[in-house]
Amino acid sequence: MDIPKAKKPRRKPWILAIGGACALLAVTVGLSRLRPAAPSVERASVWLDTVKRGPMVRQVKGAGTLVPEYIRWLTADTAGRVERIHVRAGATVTADTLLIELSNPDVQLQALEAERQLASVEADLIQVRMELETQRLAQEATVATLVNESAEAGRRAEANEALLGKELIGDLEARQTRDKAAELRRRLTLEEKKLVVVASSMKEQLAAQQGQVDRLKAVARFRRAQVESMKVLAGEDGVLQDLPLELGQWVTPGVLLAKVVKPDRLKAELRIAETQARDILPGLKALVDTRNGVVEGEVARVAPAASQGTVRVEVSLPAELPRGARPDLTVEGTVELERLGNVLSVGRPAGAQPNATMALFRLMPGSDEAVRVPVQLGRGSVNAMEVLQGLQEGDQVVLSDMAAWDAVERVRLR
Repeated sequence: MDIPKAKKPRRKPWILAIGGACALLAVTVGLSRLRPAAPSVERASVWLDTVKRGPMVRQVKGAGTLVPEYIRWLTADTAGRVERIHVRAGATVTADTLLIELSNPDVQLQALEAERQLASVEADLIQVRMELETQRLAQEATVATLVNESAEAGRRAEANEALLGKELIGDLEARQTRDKAAELRRRLTLEEKKLVVVASSMKEQLAAQQGQVDRLKAVARFRRAQVESMKVLAGEDGVLQDLPLELGQWVTPGVLLAKVVKPDRLKAELRIAETQARDILPGLKALVDTRNGVVEGEVARVAPAASQGTVRVEVSLPAELPRGARPDLTVEGTVELERLGNVLSVGRPAGAQPNATMALFRLMPGSDEAVRVPVQLGRGSVNAMEVLQGLQEGDQVVLSDMAAWDAVERVRLR
């Protein structure tokens, strides 16, 4: 008779279940500790540069125009209507070239009135001078008469004194002659003082009248100058660059009539960003690209104030310029600030500012991954920046704008 065997307990499924759970837990923990895959960026869409050590030239660049060093602005001295235009813009002119003629009857009437007033005052001056001279001569005649009478009375008094001593005349008669002589001497003194007063008054009155004549002469000259200014002359040898008027147009005082320039002497006016213009000083070397050649110049003046985010920098240029250089030609200028010696430098990253710290993606050696690293920058130039910390010579970094990848620490260049 067969004896049935007892069944052994089945433990293997439990062991397999526990082992599977442990394996799943280990895989989950391992996957959670893995770094996420780096996003890919097209290598051709970014700009890479290599950190290098050596000399570095600090430069700033800006666009601008060529302008004449000498410009003569011709403005209207008085209101008037344009009657004739003799020369148009672009013509070569001399100092006495007649450009335009204006007309204004009121100005001509004012000039005639000033001339009439001047003639009237000059006639008054002649009349006053004649009257004063007559008074002076009359006073001199009076003084001369009294001189003779006083001398005669003095002689008579002396004679009477002698006769009185001989008792030939009485004391009363001698006293009368003495008193008469004294009276004439006093009158002579007064009339001489009056002559001095008349002469002094004559000078003052003539000076006052002459002053009035001089004032009216100045007014008449001014009125004549207004009439003459309606015939507008170039005033300088050069080229008539602008004449924005038409026949029959009415102009008011101060309105621009024409602009005469000397095209043989030009300078460049550059507009430099205010953040880059802080180190520009007169005397620095500058290169100006006129599209037909590069000209070396020198910074002549830096505007004291910024305008619309830029600073105006004037660059003096040599007399000989490339062909085609003319006023208002658009140019590009580069100002050399300084030359640095043995420094680490790299191309200027997008958005980089001097003496600032920014994050750049550095390409790992032998790999296609780029890791974000903080980099401390120093002095800057147009297309280069000094590296103070964060990079070593030979490192490759991404200079393009990587704002789209601010949330990641590494990217893969494919």
